[in-house]
Amino acid sequence: MATFKELKAQMAALEEQATAARAAEFEEVLADIRGKVADYGFTERDIFGRRRGGRATAARGVVPPRYRDPKTGATWSGRGRAPNWIKDVKNRSKYLISD
Repeated sequence: MATFKELKAQMAALEEQATAARAAEFEEVLADIRGKVADYGFTERDIFGRRRGGRATAARGVVPPRYRDPKTGATWSGRGRAPNWIKDVKNRSKYLISD
């Protein structure tokens, strides 16, 4: 049975070997991937799929407000759930912000 120190030394040696093997194979694998991307015309979206998150929402920008509450000055863009101050109003034209 090997001692803890011996096993730890073996682990360190194996980690060094694994790091060296990865470094040796890295450029070869990367060149192979780049070649296949060039040959087949893959795009980033083909490989990684559709991106989700902040980019899509940031591209849309902020929607300017269309309605203003004359009492409080609160605004609403007209999108999404209506705020309490306008939700039961039948004719919203008096709340429209004129440009």
